[in-house]
Amino acid sequence: MTQQQADQKNFREAMAQLSSAVSILTTSGDAGTCGITVTAVCSITDSPPTLIACINRNSKMNAIFQANKKLCVNVLNNEQEMLAKHFAGMTDTPMEERFSWNIWNTGASGVPILKHCIATLEGEIDQIAEVGTHSIYFVKLSGIAVAEAGDALVYFNRSFHTTPRVKTS
Repeated sequence: MTQQQADQKNFREAMAQLSSAVSILTTSGDAGTCGITVTAVCSITDSPPTLIACINRNSKMNAIFQANKKLCVNVLNNEQEMLAKHFAGMTDTPMEERFSWNIWNTGASGVPILKHCIATLEGEIDQIAEVGTHSIYFVKLSGIAVAEAGDALVYFNRSFHTTPRVKTS
């Protein structure tokens, strides 16, 4: 094993220990409709509300997101684990079938918004940076919804887990 391979293996193992919220990014437009499960979403600023989301450049869906220039981050609740698996490609369910289920609304920009999420963040891709194997989307948000109930679905140590919602005062 080369030093670079060892470094990559160690990095992946370290990242597996970083708990992350599980989301499904969705898009729709002239380039088509698709979605992908991600854990690489991060807030940037609240003025204007902006976040980043990352997609592997080798994903066939990357080009669709770039062409459509809009997306929704659907932050999953703990009861949506099977959806995470479908959109991660862990099942044989075709993309068209996933969007035929009665679990979707349509956002103001025309993107699919998943019902019953703990949060949805709809916006326009403002900038794209290419770093290593991934495209990093800077997304200016135009629609935000937050559920009042529901536990979070997180990914930790290469498996899904529930993080209970704690009531705050």
